Amino acid sequence: MSHTTIPAQGLQPTHEQIVRHLRHAQRVAERAIDLGHHPFGSILVAPDQETVLLEQCNIDTVNHAESTLARVAATNFTPEYLWGCTLYTTVEPCCMCAGTAYWANIGRVVFGMTEHALLQCTGSHSENPTMSVSSRYVFDHCQKPVKLIGPVTEMEAEIASLQQRFWASR
Repeated sequence: MSHTTIPAQGLQPTHEQIVRHLRHAQRVAERAIDLGHHPFGSILVAPDQETVLLEQCNIDTVNHAESTLARVAATNFTPEYLWGCTLYTTVEPCCMCAGTAYWANIGRVVFGMTEHALLQCTGSHSENPTMSVSSRYVFDHCQKPVKLIGPVTEMEAEIASLQQRFWASR
């Protein structure tokens, strides 16, 4: 019987997997609007880069999709397992969410659109005061090498469109 060995930080996602999972996260962001929340969504994918373990939409200003998902993941999976998982999110994690993913021991984060691009969509809306601290900066200052992929050019316009429509109506 043949066994595929998955590296400690999980298999490297293909471009097709990245786009597919970001589209899934985008559907979660759309659901957030239906629930009366801001349009942010994330999913957690297993080390096999196929199995979606969790999905989470934005709840409020301190319970972002990514940080809530990371806290739930940390209570349901071992740190060793999470190191092989990937958190996919529509918009670059803020420093709170990047830090929570780090402390949860999630080994890879993929985002579709930058926080800076989000600011262009929100117009510095009072309900979503973006921060100019990139997740790359946060992860570059960690003691563990969290892998960061993003922005994903192919997804930026699709994600920005949803953000622009939402924030224009607020």
